[in-house]
Amino acid sequence: MLNTLAQKPRFDADAAEAFAGRAMEIVNTGAAAVMMSLGHRLGLFDQMDAQPAATSTAIAARAGLSERYVREWLAVMVTARIVTFDPTTGTYLLPAEHAAALTRNGALGNFALYAQHVALLGAVEARLLRAFHDGGGMSYGDYPCFHQIMAEDSGQSVTAPLFEVVLPLVPGIIPRLEAGIDVLDAGCGRGTALLAMARRFPRSRFVGYDLAADAIAYALDQAALAGIRNLHYEQRDLTGFDADQGFDLITSFDAVHDQKDPADFIRRLHRALRPGGVYLMQDIGGSAHLENNLEFPMASLLYAMSCAHCMPISLGQGGAGLGTMWGWETARRMLEQAGFAGIVRHVLPHDPVNVWFVSEKK
Repeated sequence: MLNTLAQKPRFDADAAEAFAGRAMEIVNTGAAAVMMSLGHRLGLFDQMDAQPAATSTAIAARAGLSERYVREWLAVMVTARIVTFDPTTGTYLLPAEHAAALTRNGALGNFALYAQHVALLGAVEARLLRAFHDGGGMSYGDYPCFHQIMAEDSGQSVTAPLFEVVLPLVPGIIPRLEAGIDVLDAGCGRGTALLAMARRFPRSRFVGYDLAADAIAYALDQAALAGIRNLHYEQRDLTGFDADQGFDLITSFDAVHDQKDPADFIRRLHRALRPGGVYLMQDIGGSAHLENNLEFPMASLLYAMSCAHCMPISLGQGGAGLGTMWGWETARRMLEQAGFAGIVRHVLPHDPVNVWFVSEKK
């Protein structure tokens, strides 16, 4: 009788050896990412970018840090091929080409900022292990420094290009903002984008809602320091949000997929717009289909963040847990089902990770 069961594939020793090397590379790179996060938070990359080659003693003195710790951190940076080392002079240099992608004013953006997410994954590992067993969700309070990281991210991808790139995606919105309209940022976090708009357009009225108390407290402090009077922040759970035709422009930046019920959230934002109002939504631009994301920028990091943060946050609210990579196709379908018209999808050159939807309420 013929054996109709599928035969187990023959063990490929060469493939196994190659993958072992890949596994080592992943672990090694992950360690470098955590140290990259430290370098960002300590300001070491920014400090080194402004100086010529220097010894660890000089670098530590300029940064006001312990030389021994700085020297060990530099060793990681050298072996990761981020910093160069001259053994004859004992000096370290951050090449300008590397600084362009690692500093707060880097010409290519600050990728060290995103390394903080790798460090954050380790910080929540114990809580995440429990969630794998009990299937439970998590809350924003489980994540140290999360809103500080997201504010930095928003500052780079949203606030910095806000007036030159982002707002012009909405035809005619700049003159309307100058004349005076009502604007809501739904899920505003620390409110950096909204604060910038309120300062730029004093005749318009701005409202920012977010679930996280620490983010709103920070936003309120910044608005008070800036003396902005056309801006209101409020801690608010947007589940069941009900505001009938109160706004001319609604924005949400990287906020929808975390919601308990994204589809209902979008429907309620549609209701909150006046006729002719516009919804500008930024979210992760990956596909809803895993096979389409194999070459998507930083896909593994985004799925990891989804597993450790975005999905658990939604589950913790009793939601479906769609996750970070819920997919632009899903987002577009929800916009259509909510009743939005003239939906236009944009992917911006400065930000290949995100997608931007501009939709209108007829």
